[in-house]
Amino acid sequence: MEEVGLSPGWADRRALQFSGGQRQRLALARAIALQPSFLILDESLSKLDLITQAQILQLLSDLQATHAFTYLLICHDLTLVRRVADFVLVMHQGEIVERGTPQEVLASPQHVHTRHLLSSVRHLESAFRDVQRGEGS
Repeated sequence: MEEVGLSPGWADRRALQFSGGQRQRLALARAIALQPSFLILDESLSKLDLITQAQILQLLSDLQATHAFTYLLICHDLTLVRRVADFVLVMHQGEIVERGTPQEVLASPQHVHTRHLLSSVRHLESAFRDVQRGEGS
């Protein structure tokens, strides 16, 4: 528990008593206790605030260096993908439609679904900037 930043005294607490970030740390502690070579993280960061996301990503990096495992991060946040992924697979309706490095896939998308995903991110970023400037309704 200490390795993931949780007090050993919290081991007897119920899951509902932990915050979202603490739950992710607890899940990581349980996973690495099994000494895996591979972890699947399915939307593990999606409900966390940006600071907690960054903390969990740093923890993952530290744990990966210490325990030598590979992880598959499944997420819809393309900004996050751009920052942390070594390799990207874009899926649409259960099929892989595009693959490559983040630079290849996100800078020059070949599949229409990837282009739609990137377009929605750009629209969201534009709307956010408008709101910050006081131009949003």
